[in-house]
Amino acid sequence: MPTLPSDSPSEVHRHREVAESFGVDPGRYDRARPGYPAALIDRIIAASPGCEVLDVGCGTGIEARQFLAAGCAVLGVEPDGRMAEFARGTGVDVEVATFEAWEPAGRRFDAVVAGQAWHWVDPVAGAAKAADVLRPGGLLAAFWHVFDPPAEVAEAFAAAFRLAVPDSPFKLKEPRKPGELYEVMCAKAADGIREAGGFDEVEQWRFDWERPYTRDEWLDLLPTQGMLTRVPPDKQAEVLAGVGDAIDAIGGGFTMRYTTVVVSAGLS
Repeated sequence: MPTLPSDSPSEVHRHREVAESFGVDPGRYDRARPGYPAALIDRIIAASPGCEVLDVGCGTGIEARQFLAAGCAVLGVEPDGRMAEFARGTGVDVEVATFEAWEPAGRRFDAVVAGQAWHWVDPVAGAAKAADVLRPGGLLAAFWHVFDPPAEVAEAFAAAFRLAVPDSPFKLKEPRKPGELYEVMCAKAADGIREAGGFDEVEQWRFDWERPYTRDEWLDLLPTQGMLTRVPPDKQAEVLAGVGDAIDAIGGGFTMRYTTVVVSAGLS
């Protein structure tokens, strides 16, 4: 259930109002959003010439803390001051700016990473900026979670959402599978890297994993999705009630199968 506005996943970086809505409840975001497979963190570090990491769109610091725990030095760049403040409270050094406008002041990094965030960055300008701040042999790695809840849960969400928010820019009448949406975004990211120049051939990695969710855990996660961050509380409650009923009907929980996809390229 990706949080992409309507019919143009390749142009999602133009929807800044959605990107800047996630800070409405940073505590919930940090608590409910999943982290990243340890194998992904390890592979990025192994493919980088050192351990200085720039985390683009770091949010509340979920992946930044994983890189810190692995022994890296991490600087986050985050456009939402609310998210940045929360991340700082967890020990992450963060500067508030969009990546395109951020001033590196001569600093260089071994890896530029972006977890669930690169689609909010202009794909060509972002890749060019990454090339400018990477050391020789440095790595650019953008990654996303691809996931699809049980059909009963997804259908209940779509029905409740259409009823509660009929004028939403998010279109659910003919939904595409999350994998199809992320294929478009990954292709856009790869094309941006190639167009920016300066990088070796783009690679794609994938990491498959699972996580069980109770009813309450899934309902805690849903309001952190871009489809709901700007929905009024009463309408949001209507959507969550419909989804909660569907989860109750399948036993009160389910196991989500995640695939974390990575678009990566080393600086030439």
